[in-house]
Amino acid sequence: MASTDYKFQGWVAHDSNSIGNLKHEEYEPKNWSEDDVDIKIQYCGICGSDIHTLRSGWGPTKYPQVVGHEIVGIAVRVGKNVKNVKVGDRIGVGAQSSSCLSCSPCKTHSEPYCEKGMVGTYNGVYPDGSKSTGGYADYARVPSHFCIPIPEGLESEVAAPMMCAGVTVYSPMKDAEVGPGKKVGVIGIGGLGHFGILFAKAMGAEVTAISRSRRKEEDARKMGVTDFIATGEENWQKGHTKEFDVLLCTVSEADMPFGDYLSLLKLRGTFIVVGLPEEGVTLRPGALIRNNAKIVGSLIGSPQTISEMLELAAKSGVKSWVQKYDLENVNQAVKDMEDGKATYRIVLENKKNL
Repeated sequence: MASTDYKFQGWVAHDSNSIGNLKHEEYEPKNWSEDDVDIKIQYCGICGSDIHTLRSGWGPTKYPQVVGHEIVGIAVRVGKNVKNVKVGDRIGVGAQSSSCLSCSPCKTHSEPYCEKGMVGTYNGVYPDGSKSTGGYADYARVPSHFCIPIPEGLESEVAAPMMCAGVTVYSPMKDAEVGPGKKVGVIGIGGLGHFGILFAKAMGAEVTAISRSRRKEEDARKMGVTDFIATGEENWQKGHTKEFDVLLCTVSEADMPFGDYLSLLKLRGTFIVVGLPEEGVTLRPGALIRNNAKIVGSLIGSPQTISEMLELAAKSGVKSWVQKYDLENVNQAVKDMEDGKATYRIVLENKKNL
């Protein structure tokens, strides 16, 4: 355990108009317990969830709020009960920071589906009543179970966006047994989609990118796709019907053409949904019934799955495509993220903690 000669300061949202208007100030962290770790934050990715939360797009946000759940930094204080982290370790934290650890899902490495409710790394409430706060800050306090060692050889700024976005696509593809001999189509080539390509390729699959236009085709081919489908072109489905074992849908538009996408699946294919629109979507079940296909959803990934993903990234040389912004420029960074300017993830760098 190290001394606590530091303050919890960060960029705080106070209302639904906080995008571009975050205020730098001190805030109250989680109540300390001997199961916790304090982290000196060096990098934090900006996730689409941050944008939705800042503007209360998925429901009322618990303001004041510090967002950010793609955290990488150094452990500076470690509770007496902690076995998996020691002071000085380089660790990461994703989108979950607590669960009961005693229900059936928790005991089978499915903590995001905790029967008593998972606690998000920000905008959540711990069992003791204290608020969870995220990584647009100098320090974070997190229960040790959700602190993941970063493998050697994986740069911190590369690992940070994997903690949420990376595992959000890796986990369901693992469940769908993506690997050699499988054909995967990735719908939407943004922050999530680029990880879909990178990890499907690393898992041994043949990957096709599916996007509205060919604007990102060059990038997608550099990421490793063997084919590219532009859905804005006439007759775009020609030659691709019943082609894919797995479709990974990362887009968040409520008006996406579900039926057209489902026609691309092979018999008994799997359509994975990880994009979460703020509005409802309409789906006609005929395309599912006629092809014996299934739609599955997935929520982030367990600590075990995150660790496995990071090891694969280090071994296979998976590199997040990131743009670094100084943490002091966070207000510009979140505006750029909202405006779709990220190529393909934005990572905040806390230079004074390097």
